Amino acid sequence: MPANHWGEIKDPVHGYVYITEEEKEIIDSYPVQRLRRLRQLAGAEYVYPGANHTRFEHSVGVMYLAGKVAENPNISQYTNQEEKEMIKIAALLHDVGHGPFSHVFEHLLDKELGKTHEDMTCWLITNSELKDIIKKFGYNPEEIGKLAVGRLHKPQKAFLDQIISSSVDVDKLDFVIRDTYHTGAEYGFVDIFRLIHALDVLGENLAVDLGALSALESFIIARIESFKSIYFHRVGRAAQIMLAMAMEKANQELGLTQFKSPEEYLSMDDYTVWTQLKNCRKSSEIIKNLKRRKMLKCAYEWTFYEKDVKISNIFSKEAHRRQLQIDIAKKAGVETEAVIIDVPTVPSVPYHHSVLMEPMEIPAFYKTREGEKVPQHLSDISKIFEVLKGFINILRVYTNAENREKVSAAAAKILGGTPTTARISY
Repeated sequence: MPANHWGEIKDPVHGYVYITEEEKEIIDSYPVQRLRRLRQLAGAEYVYPGANHTRFEHSVGVMYLAGKVAENPNISQYTNQEEKEMIKIAALLHDVGHGPFSHVFEHLLDKELGKTHEDMTCWLITNSELKDIIKKFGYNPEEIGKLAVGRLHKPQKAFLDQIISSSVDVDKLDFVIRDTYHTGAEYGFVDIFRLIHALDVLGENLAVDLGALSALESFIIARIESFKSIYFHRVGRAAQIMLAMAMEKANQELGLTQFKSPEEYLSMDDYTVWTQLKNCRKSSEIIKNLKRRKMLKCAYEWTFYEKDVKISNIFSKEAHRRQLQIDIAKKAGVETEAVIIDVPTVPSVPYHHSVLMEPMEIPAFYKTREGEKVPQHLSDISKIFEVLKGFINILRVYTNAENREKVSAAAAKILGGTPTTARISY
């Protein structure tokens, strides 16, 4: 127990989380308390009624796991006490920059200001009341801000950033099990503490000891399944698209991206912006539909595992998606705006978790009897990893309920395949 122990927080996922006096003061700051009013999975509650957990408990969980990584003897031998506490504080603050409805707000930040929530996190840590609290405890707000988003880049210590931002970081370890817990969509058990104990430093990078290969494979599978069943569920995505459209339509009137100070930004949360959108003439109809669960309907869906030029263009080029939207609408005989092309990588309908589906290589090694760490390519020793690290993407076409049949048939003619209406009953 740390000497300045304050008390504990009971977490439904990790059990008792012990916190220090300093951590309590940071937790009690307004920027962190605001996270109680930002849901972790905005839109998912239309599919999974229990998915009403917030960024607040996720942030406490990430801090807890970061502390466990810092205590791991493999890691702690490379860090001093100040770095260990910095890791925990940065982990606690890693999400303070999120806007209302979390990642759904990101498209406005990107489109209007060229910013991400990570940029906002750094800004808030160094310009809000957090700055003074962090300074009071003897830490550098600039360093904490950079570490919180994986940009500290301390010489010879890349692993410090990677604890919070990498392929197997404490953020993902927490949200994969927390999101599956709250949705009930628990596809397989992930022993995250086995993974945490298997983390080590290879060169200056965070790496996984292959003694925990089974735990790592379970984690990768859980991420894929979470992507398909939670983060990119067609109904949850419909809700996110509708929220994104509402904010875009209302932005000029509401000035959602015209904040000048940290306080103005922090005044926006799920509650305040929902109320503003509900009362704004340009967005009120969308909110009215969301309140009655009158969702956009998926008219066409295509999942594929290979890359080709046509597909890459749809996913990477706005002009191609716009032309596709026009062509499908014309063939269906509906307004262009009634057709929405949805892919995980579209900035205008943001999907943060698309990174889960991108090819990746996690540094791994095995130890010899003499204790030497021998680097290994995961793809060479795990067939599961070789298959799952590959390319996967989902293309969907959405429209409103009355146009669904027409848009479904038009999309199938233009893109190929069977109309969704002929395959899915709901």
